Amino acid sequence: MNLREKLTPIAQQDPNLLLEEVENNQKMVIYQIFTRLFGNTNSSNIKYGTVEENGVGKFNHINEAALQNLKGMGITHIWYTGVIEHAVLTDFTAYGIPLDDADVVKGRAGSPYAIKDYYDVNPDLAENISQRMEEFEALVQRTHDEGMKVFIDFVPNHVARQYASDAMPEGVQDFGARDDTGKAFDPNNNFYYIPGQAFQVPPEYTSLGEHSFPTKDGKFDENPAKATGNDQFTATPTVNDWFETVKLNYGIDYQNNRQTYFDPIPNTWLKMRDILLFWAGKSVDGFRCDMAEMVPVEFWHWVIPTVKEQYPELTFIAEIYNPEQYRNYIDHGRFDFLYDKVQLYDTLRAVVEERSDLRHVTEIWQYLRGKNHHMLRFLENHDEQRIASRFFAGSPEKAKPALVVSALLHTGPIMIYFGQEVGEPAEEESGFSSDDGRTTIFDYWGVPEHQKWSNGLAYDGGKLSESQLALRAYHSKVLQLSHKPVIAEGYFYDLHPHNRYFTQGYHDKVYAFLRFNTEQKLLIVTNFDANNSQQFNLKIPSTALEAIGLSQNESYTLKDLLMTNTQLQMDAGAVVISEGEAGLPIHLEPLQSFVFSIE
Repeated sequence: MNLREKLTPIAQQDPNLLLEEVENNQKMVIYQIFTRLFGNTNSSNIKYGTVEENGVGKFNHINEAALQNLKGMGITHIWYTGVIEHAVLTDFTAYGIPLDDADVVKGRAGSPYAIKDYYDVNPDLAENISQRMEEFEALVQRTHDEGMKVFIDFVPNHVARQYASDAMPEGVQDFGARDDTGKAFDPNNNFYYIPGQAFQVPPEYTSLGEHSFPTKDGKFDENPAKATGNDQFTATPTVNDWFETVKLNYGIDYQNNRQTYFDPIPNTWLKMRDILLFWAGKSVDGFRCDMAEMVPVEFWHWVIPTVKEQYPELTFIAEIYNPEQYRNYIDHGRFDFLYDKVQLYDTLRAVVEERSDLRHVTEIWQYLRGKNHHMLRFLENHDEQRIASRFFAGSPEKAKPALVVSALLHTGPIMIYFGQEVGEPAEEESGFSSDDGRTTIFDYWGVPEHQKWSNGLAYDGGKLSESQLALRAYHSKVLQLSHKPVIAEGYFYDLHPHNRYFTQGYHDKVYAFLRFNTEQKLLIVTNFDANNSQQFNLKIPSTALEAIGLSQNESYTLKDLLMTNTQLQMDAGAVVISEGEAGLPIHLEPLQSFVFSIE
């Protein structure tokens, strides 16, 4: 079998299938801020520390200096994580806020996904607790004043075990207020119940922790027990379940073949619509919808257009992990964007960790053909391990090529998690959150490398090392490049399949692709190998040249737009479709990338 016969069918039969025409789309660059941690200047970091010991970031700490710096970095949207009031152990009873039971709160600071009141904000985040909503509204206004938009979490699947709203508008009925608690399931109930059984606190959690928590006695009065948030229909969830939350009822009888009751519209749907409208009325620009696929797609099909009738510019992002459901949640669910976690994130991480190779990137974008512009790409978020941690790459430098591919591959959004751009490694066990390479979402904590950038709320990077400043500059350059129309709205052509078969020295630790529109043509080449340089003569097939509007009979100059002043000359006839030595000479140092403008 000769080399041409070994070509993959897609490249052999129709090279134009390596081209994707995309819908025009403004490139969204999202910066996720874990609000409780972002502005915290306290560096005590005592395990299981109280708010007095370890400090907490406030809405007001995210000041103009921080926002201007992020805007200059290329950020267009900020996702403020943990805004809506959730269960905590800090005592706010002086402000009329009931004290939460420590037996159903994870960590001293609590999970931001155990919502306690959908109509209020976390009092931990306010300097003047009685003015907490006004402080949030001022943060939204500051963000808008700097030309950026605001996302917050919408958590539709579950609530805290002690959910009770004391801030709901007049005329709103609380969740469960009219439930028939004698029934395991009723279409009109907001919760699922385990009749005749009382909730049991997981015994492992009762003894967890080195410090005494107020109200932690192994008891929590809930009778009958409610189903747990991660679909556990039992009165005895384990410590590894989402035991601090209860599942909301959207009209699906999970214990009877998932029979659905969507007509008439379930009460939970109506309550959730009103909650979304409430926050949209606070000038929030969009929602990151937590565990969206644990809620029926029929709800999204109904609620998103309903809310957009009043607020047509809202953006909805789905946290979703089942690729087979992507099209359903885009077309039927009406989501604007979906997480691309189990495909591109997992693949790029595996490549960085030397467990996989880059041919799978081609497979992914082809699988997502027609959906790529709906996919949100990222390398870090609050659920994932930090790149710089010993559990992932061990060094932020190793993910530079993955950043280039994630940000520039297609038109869909790119997201950065605060501290990623300075190499935060998330070391130490903070409390409920173990030493696992993730920045805690359950504890009061300072984020050391991020604090070097924030520098006492000056946000000037005054304490960063030279290597951290360089890393942040690299992130900024890549994000700014992603705003170019050729990236934000342009077409894509994959050069990887052709070169991995025809080009000597080109292999699956290198990835090359074209982005182009009528005004500009870019060649992007990146080396994921952390130890070895790469040298080869890159080939651009005639089909690619035709697609991007270049002639085989012309010569072109290539200028790097990323971090170097490298220039290359592409001579007429030098880029050919067949095997051989001809092609564009490329030399990549370890972990180096080029973004060449073809002129």
